[in-house]
Amino acid sequence: MRRQSQLLDGSDLSPADVVRRAVALQGQDLPAVLRAIAVRSRPGTTVQDVRDAFDRGELVRGWPMRGTLFATTPEHLATLLSFTAERIRNMAARRRSELGLDESVLARGRDILQEALGGRPLRRSEVLELWEAAGIPTSEGRGYHLLMHLSVEGLAHWGRFSPGSSEQLLTLTAPAAADPDSANDADLSAVIRGFVLARGPVTENDPAWWTKLPKTMVRKAAAGIEDLVQVEVDGRPAWIIGEPEIPEPSGVSLVPAFDEWILGYADRSLVAGPAMLAAIVPGGNGVFRPAVLDDGVVVGTWRLPRTSSRATPEPVIDLVERVSAAKRRAIAQAVADWPHG
Repeated sequence: MRRQSQLLDGSDLSPADVVRRAVALQGQDLPAVLRAIAVRSRPGTTVQDVRDAFDRGELVRGWPMRGTLFATTPEHLATLLSFTAERIRNMAARRRSELGLDESVLARGRDILQEALGGRPLRRSEVLELWEAAGIPTSEGRGYHLLMHLSVEGLAHWGRFSPGSSEQLLTLTAPAAADPDSANDADLSAVIRGFVLARGPVTENDPAWWTKLPKTMVRKAAAGIEDLVQVEVDGRPAWIIGEPEIPEPSGVSLVPAFDEWILGYADRSLVAGPAMLAAIVPGGNGVFRPAVLDDGVVVGTWRLPRTSSRATPEPVIDLVERVSAAKRRAIAQAVADWPHG
């Protein structure tokens, strides 16, 4: 059911509509989230199609939750920040203090960035150079935290791509889209509904963890969702949207690195065992590998080779869980057929 909710068989949706439906998708790794959106879109969608949606302003990337980058829509970014911005700022207050980012530095950085972005979108390096020239040190994480803080305030977001480059440009956020006072209870219900629709079945812990909002707020928002249905998964209450339909076994499928299939849940045990979870994030280094799914359960990791002296380099497939010989062949074929680079 989760695999169906996650659109891992694709859909009839455009890239922007895929993200709008899901509210936001993990976007800390930019190439990975472009692939994650393409996988869930209509047949034939390419990574370039997803980039084009960013270039048109239909999609943006920002820090709407947990101080983590997500791909989302301009409207969802503004709505999410209206509920989460103060919490994100409070969570990062100690780190800002350690880095010497006091209110006077934040104000100077804000004024410099706002004036510069009023002229044109900027590369990250250009932003840091502006601050350095103004006497604001950006080393040791100061630049990153200043960028995040001002983006969480609603000043800017990552938008279109620099021509001929894989780098997004920092773009001034329109004042109307950044209004923190425009959201209401119905907006939060819509956010929670989108989360459940694109990931269900989920427990109430999942959206609370995802948004870092109190469970009381999540429950109140859920109570305003007319088509939310409570089911039971492994003896625990869970939520889905609409009446449940148990699908047939789904077979082999692939997800890219940092995919919402893993990162969209507080409890990941439903889709991966302990050994598999350790293999997805080797050494607990925070780098989530692409995953191989067999009937919705993660059984291994995979990757395409970056460089090789061979004329036709072989993909790398590391299976942790036991699978049949037929499934091994199906996995090898799925990796060989992967169309998204």
